[in-house]
Amino acid sequence: MSAGVVIIGAGHAGGAVAAALRQSGYADPITLIGEEPVAPYQRPPLSKAWLKGEAQQADLLLRPDSFYTEKSIGLRTGIRVASIDRAGRTVWLADGESVPYEHLVIATGSRLRKLDVPGIDTPGVLELRTLADAERIRAALRPGIRLAIVGGGYIGLEVAASARSFGAEVVVIERESRLLARVASPELSAFFERCHRDHGVAIELGASVSGFESRDGQVCAVRLADGRSLPCEVAVVGIGAQAQDGLAAQAGLSCRDGIVVDELCRTSDPSIHAIGDCTQRPLPRYGASMRLESVPNALEQARQAAADVCGKPAVKSDVPWFWSDQYDVRLQIVGLPRDVASKVVRGDPSAGKFCVFHLDADGVLQALEAVNSPGEFAAARQWVGARQLIDSTRAADTRLMPKQIIEVPA
Repeated sequence: MSAGVVIIGAGHAGGAVAAALRQSGYADPITLIGEEPVAPYQRPPLSKAWLKGEAQQADLLLRPDSFYTEKSIGLRTGIRVASIDRAGRTVWLADGESVPYEHLVIATGSRLRKLDVPGIDTPGVLELRTLADAERIRAALRPGIRLAIVGGGYIGLEVAASARSFGAEVVVIERESRLLARVASPELSAFFERCHRDHGVAIELGASVSGFESRDGQVCAVRLADGRSLPCEVAVVGIGAQAQDGLAAQAGLSCRDGIVVDELCRTSDPSIHAIGDCTQRPLPRYGASMRLESVPNALEQARQAAADVCGKPAVKSDVPWFWSDQYDVRLQIVGLPRDVASKVVRGDPSAGKFCVFHLDADGVLQALEAVNSPGEFAAARQWVGARQLIDSTRAADTRLMPKQIIEVPA
C-alpha cells in the first residue's frame, strides 16, 4: 500500500490541501501533522471577531473534527516535526517516530519576527499568531486597560480596533514615518491614521522601541529610543513575519525568503510540494516571484498542489488579493503596486469611501486599494488580471458606475 501524502502544518493551507486531495479523488492515505493542539482553523478572525468575543472556537474551525474521520484523513495535532529525510522519504517527529510518505506537502506557514530588546520576555508582552496567543490577549482586554501595540501593520491596527471596542486605552508605536508603510499607499496610510485617531487611538510614528519596563513581574511601560516611557499594562508586538522554512532548508530544499516553488507548487524535490505563507512563489501577472501572506494565496496553492499530486489539469494562478476589517471599514486590495507610474484617487477619503488606482506608465491597472468600495474591488479583480487600460479621468469620476470606467464613450 502507498505511504500516501504527508502534510506538515495543519493551518489554513494544510487543512485546505488535505480536503482538496480528497475532492480531487486521491484515495491513498493522507496524514496531516500540526504543532498546535487544535484542528485547522482560520487565523484572520483572531485579531477581529475572536478578540471582540463575537466568535467561539467552533466558528474558527475550517471543518468539524468529524470531517477528517469521514474523509480518512489522519489528523495528528500537538506534534512537532523534527526533520525530513528526503532519501528515505520519511518525516521524523520530535518524539522519534517516523512517518513515511510518497508525496510530502510542506505548509509550515510563517513565524513572527522577534523584537530583540531588553524585557521582551516580560509577562504581559504578548504576540498574535495562534489561537492560544489570541486567548491570552482577549483575557487581558477590559475597559480602561492601557494597551501598547508595537507595529503599525494590519495586525496591529486590527488589534487596536478590537481593543477599542472593549474601551481599552490604546497606543500604536510605529518605527516608520507612517502606518502600513510597507504594504499600503500614503493615501491609505493617512486614511487609517485619521480613522484610528478619531476612534481614540494614540499613534506614535517614527518611534523605535528600546525595551520594556516591569513592575512586580509585569510589564508596566514601553521604553522608546528617545528616552520616553509609555505606560501600559499589556503590550502586543506585531512587527511582521518570516517564512517558516527551516525544515525545508535543513533538508536541502531550495529556499530564498521562503521555500522556492513553481506554478504547480513543486519544490526542488519532485516528491515535495510547498504551499502557503512559507513559499516563495511565481507571480506570472507581474513576471516576478515573492512570498504572499494571505488566505486566498493559501487556498489557491492548496488547489494547485492537490491537482498536481492527482495528475489533474493545472490550476491557473489568480491575481493576489487581501482584506482587512477595522471598525466599520472594509479594506480590500487586489494586485500588487509594482512598476507604478501614477495613482488615481476615486472618491473622498474623508467620507470613508474611496479607491486608489495604481497604474503603470502605459495606464495598465497594476493594483487597486478599495475602502468600503466593493463594486470597484470586484471589477478590479477582473481588470488587473486582464491588464486593463484605465483612463485616469474616468477612474476619478464617481458619477460613473465602476463598469463604466472602462466603457468607451460614444
